Amino acid sequence: MDIVYIRELEVETVIGVFDWERECKQTVSIDLDLGCDIRAAARSDQLTDALDYKAISHRVAAFVAVAEFQLVETLAESIARIILAEFPVTWLRLRLGKPGAVTGSRDTGVVIERGSGQA
Repeated sequence: MDIVYIRELEVETVIGVFDWERECKQTVSIDLDLGCDIRAAARSDQLTDALDYKAISHRVAAFVAVAEFQLVETLAESIARIILAEFPVTWLRLRLGKPGAVTGSRDTGVVIERGSGQA
């Protein structure tokens, strides 16, 4: 399986369980590894045969920007469902980080892996 990746997609969103977290947007950081077959694009050298990572980035960013979840786990699952339902991806690994969530830590979050039949 081939992997197309997106690293450190940063989006501001409402995320968290504490009152102060519900009042202001925080930045989350998203890494995606997207399983797909790139051979058709490699043969044709045409964008129409490639996985459109720009469209995926825009879709994810647009969703996250208006989302208002309490848990990073819920946000991660929601992003995975969108990608697997709307794009030709058979598998993904998603890392969702919430910088500053733990004092003294640069980043805290979750990593999930999902296949097209799991989200």
